[in-house]
Amino acid sequence: MRSWTDTLRFAFQPVVNLATGGVAGLEILARPESGDILAEARRDPELDGELAVLAVRAAVRREMLLPLHVNVFAGTLADLGGLTPLHDAVRAVGRLPWEVTIDVVPPYTHVPQRALLEALAALREQGFRISADGVGDGDVPLRLLVDMAPDLVKLDASLLARPAAVRAMRTLCEESRALLAVEGVETELQCAAALSAGAQLAQGSLFAPPARLPAAEVYVPPHVAGAVSAPRSGPSVRQFLRPAALLPVTASAGQVRALLTGSPEVSGVLLVDRTGVPVRSVHRSRFLLSMSGRYGHALYADRPAAKLGDPPRTVGIDATAWEVLDVVAVGGLDRTSDDVAVVDRHGRCVGVVRLADLVRALAESRVEEAVRLNPLTRLPGSDAITGEMDRRIAEGRAFALSWLDVDHFEQVNDGAGFAAGDELIRSVGRALQVVSAGNTRVGHIGGDDFLVLTDPEALDALAGAVLDAPWSAGGRPVTLSLATLLCPPGGVTDIRQAAGGLAPLKKAAKALLGASWVLGHAGLPGYEVRRGSPPVAAAGAGVG
Repeated sequence: MRSWTDTLRFAFQPVVNLATGGVAGLEILARPESGDILAEARRDPELDGELAVLAVRAAVRREMLLPLHVNVFAGTLADLGGLTPLHDAVRAVGRLPWEVTIDVVPPYTHVPQRALLEALAALREQGFRISADGVGDGDVPLRLLVDMAPDLVKLDASLLARPAAVRAMRTLCEESRALLAVEGVETELQCAAALSAGAQLAQGSLFAPPARLPAAEVYVPPHVAGAVSAPRSGPSVRQFLRPAALLPVTASAGQVRALLTGSPEVSGVLLVDRTGVPVRSVHRSRFLLSMSGRYGHALYADRPAAKLGDPPRTVGIDATAWEVLDVVAVGGLDRTSDDVAVVDRHGRCVGVVRLADLVRALAESRVEEAVRLNPLTRLPGSDAITGEMDRRIAEGRAFALSWLDVDHFEQVNDGAGFAAGDELIRSVGRALQVVSAGNTRVGHIGGDDFLVLTDPEALDALAGAVLDAPWSAGGRPVTLSLATLLCPPGGVTDIRQAAGGLAPLKKAAKALLGASWVLGHAGLPGYEVRRGSPPVAAAGAGVG
């Protein structure tokens, strides 16, 4: 009598890194030839757990080195209190738990949340990575999603029609240090939307459909790879993760050679201890060169590969691309092409990054940033302020938006000349750059107008830097006006509302004599005069 396992097959779908265009992992999908085994697994936790074990074994039969994504229903985890058979199976086939991501699948309705969270904690302690699957099209409560603290959030592609929701989820992921993926991507338009909304990973039929044999190559739209927008602090190293080729530190040189010759895409091998911590790094070219010498194979084949390796270069999972470059810069020039291992808080390897990926993305981001800079002050325009403000609004953070300009600037240009006026603007820009460290963002939006976005507690330093300085142009004294709108969490919903609240404050500041500063609160009438004197004719007049 045939067992249900005799009619069960598995398909593999790549998870694509949108920063590098490479395959970051493979999701294993059960494909029964008859019956609805998935519906039964949803009702039977033991069956679902057995499917996860079979999925891992199926992947190993294909001799794949890529990280794996295994689907498990949320109810299964809550009911079984973890997946001990899966952990045993992963170890038995020679893989490591941190090479496997558990995709927690809806439904969540009627699933005991405490039991689910305890099961996830146990899996994470074993080394498994956790992904929240089906977000946006499933029934996962937002509070539970936050409590799950997943390493990866998979959004349904239908949410791409609501970009604000995707951006909000990206913000949530950034706060919880998770990656964002979009699944079900079928068109280049959807791919572009996922990228612009901040997703780092994607999967779907556009790249490669599920197949019995893992796809050797995936299609990536030409405008995707390398199109990473990098903040000034540098993009997260998570965006550039590639799968790591791992072997135990006891592996022989012959075993490493077999892996490298059978996998031409692998640029190096990391030798790890029993816990997954990198011990030695074997560079492909240097290793094969040593082995190809006259007596290389005879000398080294049966000896530990660690003798032909180097100390690994590592960075933490929360590092930025610039920090990776700092690591690469330390040491001999012969190792600049080595992969850098990325490790979690336990020191376990979760992937590698390649120097070429980082350099390309950082160079392109700098070119795009330079195009947006004002040629006079080398400061970005309003887009930089708008993007940062959107993030703070989505995060529910308080902030202060300020408008700064030069009083009677046209008269300055007419009296002192445009060259003196340009030098004044450059000087103001330099002063603003000095105070733009930390959470302060400065934009030059044209002429003598500047926008400054900062935390409320940084306002006094900002005002002191620009209002207390003795400004002049062509020997003529000059004063500046500063208008600030304080925005508490939920005080404004977008840049238009903030700009609308700032406009009357700017008008009020310009009406004062001398260096002036007017401060108002979003949603509240009136304002406070922090600096400046009213005109003589209006002396004694009250402020609304």
